[in-house]
Amino acid sequence: MKKFLKNFFWGGIVLLFAQSAIAEVSESDVLSHYADIAHAKYQDSLSTALDLQNAVITFIETPNEDNLIAAREAWVTARVPYQQSEVYRFGNVIVDDWEGKVNAWPLDEGLIDYVDAGYGVDSEENPAYTANVVANASFVYSGSTINAAEISMELLANTLHELGGVEANVATGYHAIEFLLWGQDLNGTGPGAGARPASDYDVANCSVGNCERRASYLRVVTDLLIDDLTWIVAQWALEGEARQQAMEGGLSVIFTGMGSLSYGELAGERMQLGLLLNDPEEEHDCFSDNTHFSHYYDALGIRNVYLGEYKRLDGSVLSGPSLSSLVASASPEADMTLRKQLDATIENMGALVVRATDVERYDQMIGEGNMDGNSTVQDAIDALKNQTSAIESAVAALGLDLMEFEGSDSLDDPEAVFQ
Repeated sequence: MKKFLKNFFWGGIVLLFAQSAIAEVSESDVLSHYADIAHAKYQDSLSTALDLQNAVITFIETPNEDNLIAAREAWVTARVPYQQSEVYRFGNVIVDDWEGKVNAWPLDEGLIDYVDAGYGVDSEENPAYTANVVANASFVYSGSTINAAEISMELLANTLHELGGVEANVATGYHAIEFLLWGQDLNGTGPGAGARPASDYDVANCSVGNCERRASYLRVVTDLLIDDLTWIVAQWALEGEARQQAMEGGLSVIFTGMGSLSYGELAGERMQLGLLLNDPEEEHDCFSDNTHFSHYYDALGIRNVYLGEYKRLDGSVLSGPSLSSLVASASPEADMTLRKQLDATIENMGALVVRATDVERYDQMIGEGNMDGNSTVQDAIDALKNQTSAIESAVAALGLDLMEFEGSDSLDDPEAVFQ
């Protein structure tokens, strides 16, 4: 973990001190560089996912604890560039339509594999709540028999994922892999993450049965992630459709992604909601206890696109014409305010990571009665809200129509959360 912090967390903090120079740049220059950063982030996401795939294959072939730990570490590393790419959601239709395949959450994990008795056996909202595809070669859903004999990409992506239009039926992506590597986190707001044993995959000494099918699911869902990331990389290449649409969409594409991720998605759905409910089930990387890093890198991704800078996994920095430069040309004050708010958000997210590393994990921080932990999370939420206001001011400074950012009941109507 210390090596990870040094290589990635503190590497990101270095960007705090980068200043965006006021330069004569065009809107087209900014959009083109915005697309270049997207391409780089998705390339890094694919590269780390390929490392994850190799680690998964090694683990499946030799299912011991060391190889399980290595696969988990590869998953955590793979989240670093991907989370920084989430700022490309909301403003880019292609990304929004695709994102649910790779990062949908929360999920009803009983669809995939065995769960603790405390999970329950049924749900009014989801007939597949405990379908347990790993254990069952077929199951009945709404009167129809689902054939799951062969665990294939077709089955996971086109039959099981969002089965019946139920968003909690998440069968693919990072979080399905996360569950298969860690298992359920049964600790509530106490210490500890999921503790799935390596023997869940050991055909010769299987913990709970179905080890061969569980390994097949893990292999196929990881292969599917590679396919999905390969596709999105191509969309941001020089002739890619996502790049072309972003160029045509103008600066509102960038601002919509920044504002919506800052406010409704990150501050609201991923942070304020869980804090209001004191519910660890609302944390983003709930099986692995990696949520603090996910939030940090989401926030860093927002800062990346505004400053036009992205630190790649090889240590190189991709920099170029920035939105900050355009805003500074129109209103130095608006640019300075937004950069200060972006820095304040990173500072508060950094405090979240430090606390999660040195004191307690994110699910403990949001626990009821944990005043210090709650305060650390709330400070980060408040910073994101202030950052969103500064984004709106930057939009106004450029004379653009104020766009509607994603909202959240947890921020806009907290009482509705409890109804």
